[in-house]
Amino acid sequence: MRPDAVPEAGEVLLVDKPAGWTSFDVVAKLRRAYGGLKMGHAGTLDPLATGLLILCTGQKRKEIDRFMGLEKEYVAGMKLGIRTPSYDMETDVSERADVSALTVAQVRTMMEGCVGPTRQVPPMWSAVKIGGQRLYTLARKGIEVERPPREVQIYSLRPDRIALPDVVFTVVCSKGTYIRTLVHDMGEKLGCGATMTALRRTRIGPYSIEDALSVQQLVERAQALRLA
Repeated sequence: MRPDAVPEAGEVLLVDKPAGWTSFDVVAKLRRAYGGLKMGHAGTLDPLATGLLILCTGQKRKEIDRFMGLEKEYVAGMKLGIRTPSYDMETDVSERADVSALTVAQVRTMMEGCVGPTRQVPPMWSAVKIGGQRLYTLARKGIEVERPPREVQIYSLRPDRIALPDVVFTVVCSKGTYIRTLVHDMGEKLGCGATMTALRRTRIGPYSIEDALSVQQLVERAQALRLA
């Protein structure tokens, strides 16, 4: 790559993360494509999730904390009446409940009550470290540990489609919010359990998924720079 092709001042890359990739997978792929350029991401997405991932290269890496502090917008799907250990479909269903008596009005009312400040307990199937170990490492061994709750903010929560037992919603929230935990907590409020079935991050502060490029598009961009 030409020394001046990607300036050391760095840049901000908006990536549309595909399903099945970890956030680190994306960084590793693009770091290789950009000839070993130093880069990091501003906010993890779970492997099953898709959507906006912000990468900072070069000197822009110093601004990662600023990007991480911005509010996030997600579109998520949840299924009522089932529970899984991971709060999403990464693990098998462990409990089922009858939701035949549940109404759309009850779901809407419950969701309205979720807006505002709240305390979330991180799921065991997460990358949070307790005692120097990732929670998901312990979870895979069947070990559950105490997790201190975190203060987060749900700025808005809008149901986009309710076709019981399935619900699709859009949520705007603060940094550190686990949408899987939000789904789990909503299921507990309804008394039937719930599991997240899909998640797509559509916005981080003023940065929109509409302006993001796919991993392949960014690889091709890097190749063009190398040949320029």
